[in-house]
Amino acid sequence: MFNTDKIYEKNDKHVWLSSPTMHGDELEYIKEAYMSNWMSTVGKNIDEVEKHISEYIGTKYAIALASGTASLHLAIKMAAIKAYGMPGSGIVSLKGKKVFCSDMTFSATVNPVLYEGGEPVFIDTEYDTWNMDPKALEKAFEIYPDVKIVVLVHLYGTPAKIDEINTIVKKYNAILIEDAAESMGATYRGSQTGTFGDYNILSFNGNKIITGSSGGCLLTDDEEAAKKARKWSTQSREAAPWYQHEEIGYNYRMSNVIAGVVRGQLPYLNEHIAKKRKIYERYQEGLKGLPVSMNPFDKEKSNPNFWLSCLIVDKAAMCKQVRSESDNCYIKEKGKSCPTEILEAISLINAEGRPIWKPMHNQPIYRMNPFITSDGNGRAKTNAYISGEATDVGMDIFDRGLCLPSDNKMTAEEQDRVIKVIRDCFE
Repeated sequence: MFNTDKIYEKNDKHVWLSSPTMHGDELEYIKEAYMSNWMSTVGKNIDEVEKHISEYIGTKYAIALASGTASLHLAIKMAAIKAYGMPGSGIVSLKGKKVFCSDMTFSATVNPVLYEGGEPVFIDTEYDTWNMDPKALEKAFEIYPDVKIVVLVHLYGTPAKIDEINTIVKKYNAILIEDAAESMGATYRGSQTGTFGDYNILSFNGNKIITGSSGGCLLTDDEEAAKKARKWSTQSREAAPWYQHEEIGYNYRMSNVIAGVVRGQLPYLNEHIAKKRKIYERYQEGLKGLPVSMNPFDKEKSNPNFWLSCLIVDKAAMCKQVRSESDNCYIKEKGKSCPTEILEAISLINAEGRPIWKPMHNQPIYRMNPFITSDGNGRAKTNAYISGEATDVGMDIFDRGLCLPSDNKMTAEEQDRVIKVIRDCFE
């Protein structure tokens, strides 16, 4: 438990990590779907969402789908066909094939690789952006030169080192898939994330910067791929007067009702980003002088969307903290703190934070998968990290980092209370 003599008064309302910010336009478009009786996977809302997103992001095609995971699944299938020359029979398999994946992410990024029979190979994280380490990716290609697909995540809305990663991907004639689920509206060298890969995805999950309550988008400049994705997402129906099927299909299309929510949200994207930036900057200012730092980004090349504001505790300022598979504890030390203590403390004032994504290579389901670090040591480095002899970057950030309340509806006063509680943790 949070060991303090201070008694905190709870906020009157719950301060969320990142909840939907609604504006009212969403209801009008939902009503339009209802009144026009277009409630399924066809309608004006879907058409407008696809048009707006392709124009805003800068891709030729945007296919509105049921979720970011569904979008990534179809992206993986597209990449498999392009990479391995599989015939267009609809039977797309990655059986026996490895796919390089960002390590510090949510499991939805990785699971679609398994849907297609592939084997994820996890690429370690770097400290500059908390994203895939280009040096580790280069090492991975040296170890597995036949790999042809790379799945890159832009964590918490911060663009990865795209220049370096794309150079390596092209050097090995591989295909890049961008998981921009958390980074919609973020830019790298002035271009939107979601434009750098062959196939890219967005998410409109309930806590994202633009929400439909669910939903996602597949982005591509490839016309044939766009046609294929539309077909696959509607159960692969052929152009026949009856239900004709020559390929395996999926019920992956976005509904016109969900699209109404997304359509109503889209005009407010830049406003949402501006508010998220202010939250980040307020934390940065309010936590000055503490042995912590905010989630980093390349100020010259990238402009994040600041979806979640995060902090990491300096190594020397970490109190003793232990985590099992499902629980954690810590020992309070004067002048020190840790994510467990801070998260418990802010919960006392009715505010929500959460741990950093636990790296995939340390998840029980993926512990037997290859894990590559910048020196290629991977699992050996993880074991050495456990004994305190080496740095496993992803696990180090997971151990010392946390996500702070980043809700756009959080008031400055509520955020100031969160900041004060964090400062108290280091007393």
